Amino acid sequence: MYNLFKSRFRNFVTTFCLIIVFSVAAQAQETRKLTFDGVLSEQKLTLKELSSSLPSDWSGYTHLVMDVRTSSPQRFSIWLYRTDGIPIRLMFQPFGQNVWFRASIPLQYFKGMDKSGNDLASSINRRTNSFWMSVWGPFGEINAIEAVGFAMTYPINKPTVELRGIHLSKQDEGSEFLEKLPVLNEFNQWAAGDWPGKIKNRAQLDKELADEAKKFGNNADFNYCDLGGYKNTQAKATGFFRVEQVDGKWWFVDPHGHLFLSTGVNGITGGGGQTAGATPAAATTANAAPSVNIAVALTKSRLESWGMTTGGQGRANILMLRWPQNRESTFLGLPDVYAEEFAKNVDLSANTQCSARKDDPLLLGYFIGNEPPWDGRESEVTDMILSGPKTATQTRLKEFLGQADNPKLRKQFVLNAFVKYLDIVCTAVKKYDPNHLNLGIRFGGPPSDEVLRTGRVFDVCSVNIYEYDPTKLVDKVYRLTGRPILIGEFHIGVPANGLGAGLVQAKDQAERGVGYRYYVEQAASLPGFLGAHWFTWRDEPVLGRGDGENYNIGLVDVTDRPYKELVEAAKATNKRLLDVHSGKIPPFNLRAKASEAGAPVSPWGY
Repeated sequence: MYNLFKSRFRNFVTTFCLIIVFSVAAQAQETRKLTFDGVLSEQKLTLKELSSSLPSDWSGYTHLVMDVRTSSPQRFSIWLYRTDGIPIRLMFQPFGQNVWFRASIPLQYFKGMDKSGNDLASSINRRTNSFWMSVWGPFGEINAIEAVGFAMTYPINKPTVELRGIHLSKQDEGSEFLEKLPVLNEFNQWAAGDWPGKIKNRAQLDKELADEAKKFGNNADFNYCDLGGYKNTQAKATGFFRVEQVDGKWWFVDPHGHLFLSTGVNGITGGGGQTAGATPAAATTANAAPSVNIAVALTKSRLESWGMTTGGQGRANILMLRWPQNRESTFLGLPDVYAEEFAKNVDLSANTQCSARKDDPLLLGYFIGNEPPWDGRESEVTDMILSGPKTATQTRLKEFLGQADNPKLRKQFVLNAFVKYLDIVCTAVKKYDPNHLNLGIRFGGPPSDEVLRTGRVFDVCSVNIYEYDPTKLVDKVYRLTGRPILIGEFHIGVPANGLGAGLVQAKDQAERGVGYRYYVEQAASLPGFLGAHWFTWRDEPVLGRGDGENYNIGLVDVTDRPYKELVEAAKATNKRLLDVHSGKIPPFNLRAKASEAGAPVSPWGY
């Protein structure tokens, strides 16, 4: 009798354990579908709602792991809600849409940024094989979590995010696509989806490109001379580009003496404008690609037809200068500026890069750098210097801090070092090329007032402005520096066809065109405006460039076809810029919509 009881009890325990195991497994694989709508849409879930196995203290784990499928490539944020009421965040951008993938999310990026990167993008963006992250913060500890929020601003067409298998891990479990299918087609488009205009075969692509070529215009459509200046204007001709203030408005003046505004596109190369990491379908060997010469000619024809004055072969162009860096003594882009060797190396590099261009009439000028990432992180930079190898800058820092180490002094030291850096670089550039303009360092951020004031040493102060309306920051830069302003980067994109929207979102391609016109013409109405450069020529790769970015921000798509609405908008604006900047006509005044719900004043207002 006892043995019978013991056997039945054993069976009961086994059955009960199996029920528990299967219940936990079922819960782990239960799919939760989140839908987003409105202006700021958030789905906030308690830990128990997500998974009964999630503890409150996450400090002993390295990764948050989940399977994800999204109906849209629109970016969303993951918020960790803590018991102290202060949430922390990570920005999450999937590659593509409509495909299940595993996301193994490093928890360290909820706690803070790492110490790598020499510009803003390389210090903020972190990629995996199935998604990428923007590490913006706010940051904090993860030892008392009570809920997780998934939030989307201005969601388009009620996108959904499906989640399953959510758990914590003490190792990286890998971020990969879970469905065994090609995620890209032969034209490098997202395979798991269809949309109007998607390229299905080579004949379709060839026909569209041929039809485009039949409609090309030229410089005469915009009243440009052969250098891109306005033919019906005249100032002093010097044989090189320069700047001049005329009746209170700043202008570039081309070598012929014509007033000139710089409308251009980043990412144009000799091969026709290919963005690093992308291989356009219209330029792959497997697809009977045109030669490089044909691609260059095509790009030139497009730029002329669209009224762009800067970039491409045989046109006004800008050289981005590169400087030698010692990885061991360069922290967040700030090198060992007090070392004699640094000044010598900059001098040699300036000689190599600038001497050969000093007599080039097509050279508009030089960018000396891009988006210093240490602004606002001065305490981190000084910690890195102090804990790094012995350098001249470290010795100066120790002397500067003395017995009064505090954040204010650390900030001042980094600013002083940056001023030293600018002095060394600008002096070397002018030494080897006195003929061309110093166009500055393309500040990003937006930068602090203290950093902006250093721009007074440039001929032109360049700043990258990712906003719907750039006028507030352009006015501020002009007021603080007294120098005319060139917008080095801007864009607006749509989350669709496997690509993210970029930093500024539009509802659709028509609204992208509206956004372009509003941005450029509003900026052009200001007295300090000299031009604006779109970032970038071609959409970024669907599976991301080196740091992960996979944005719909090209004038042309991954198959090398122009976005018609955007291009037509650029053409319309470029025909008006002379009169807008002269004050003869008002700027375009219709703002783009980010979604059916409208648009924020700024994309950074959340």
